[in-house]
Amino acid sequence: MTNLLSARDIRALAAEIGLRPTKQRGQNFVIDPNTVRMIVSAAELDENCRVVEIGPGLGSLTLALLEAGHAVTAVEVDPVLAARLPATIETHHGADAAFALVTADALHVTDLPDAAGSAAPGPLALVANLPYNVAVPVLLHFLAAFPTIDTVLVMVQAEVADRLAAGPGSRTYGVPSAKAQWYGTVTRAGTIGKNVFWPAPNIDSGLVRITRHAHPYTAEKQAVFSCIDAAFAQRRKTLRSALSGWAGSPARAEQILTAAGVDPRARGETLTITDFIAIAEAAETTSVQAPTASGAAPTASGTAPTASGMGEEDRA
Repeated sequence: MTNLLSARDIRALAAEIGLRPTKQRGQNFVIDPNTVRMIVSAAELDENCRVVEIGPGLGSLTLALLEAGHAVTAVEVDPVLAARLPATIETHHGADAAFALVTADALHVTDLPDAAGSAAPGPLALVANLPYNVAVPVLLHFLAAFPTIDTVLVMVQAEVADRLAAGPGSRTYGVPSAKAQWYGTVTRAGTIGKNVFWPAPNIDSGLVRITRHAHPYTAEKQAVFSCIDAAFAQRRKTLRSALSGWAGSPARAEQILTAAGVDPRARGETLTITDFIAIAEAAETTSVQAPTASGAAPTASGTAPTASGMGEEDRA
């Protein structure tokens, strides 16, 4: 039988190892057993799932995952926390726990041991209370590095959760939203209040669920991601202008956008991930038009850009 960690247990463990939570590592520990059980339930995992957990800390969520019958491989960057975690698992769950530990920076992890001791190719799910300061980079890295992960349930700051789950046309839609949607369907899965953490953060947290696409996109990911980065680097500008550096010129950007079926006057915040894919693919397949007598390539409308490199729609 698994004994989940209480608030008293968390504080006792922290005192034992001399831990003082730091903002630098985004350390906010869940102290409520009902909350970690709810997170595991919200993940909707298959039975005996191979799970990777990033930032297990003192082990609250780890124990809840083990209690539910899952095999957990935990990645912890803090050597002090990592050194204490196996003993906590043995004391509160048992020596036979399907548990493996990797002490490393999650951003540099590209291979994981299987906690269940099988020859399986990799984790099937990512369930974690992600450190607030590196949540998005770590999430995107693991989705890229471990294509076996088909289910994600992560807890992040509420505003980060909103950005990840935002759709086109929303004020919060941006680079994290579009890149996460490259991998799967992204939804908000709940809100977690501040009082279930120690120390309590300044804002609430949100749960984000990602279900990987059954049929991954076949476009070149780096080309799509560089297009997304360029589109949102100057999000108030039209795509013709925002993508000019990425494409080589405003005229070339308009040519690519037109070939992709995207209005050059649109802005990045209105595009879906399939729009960004179409633009990246058009950039690979659309030949550069011959320059006009003035030395500038014509736009799709047949007019050359001005000497400043901007069309009329970019002057506004």
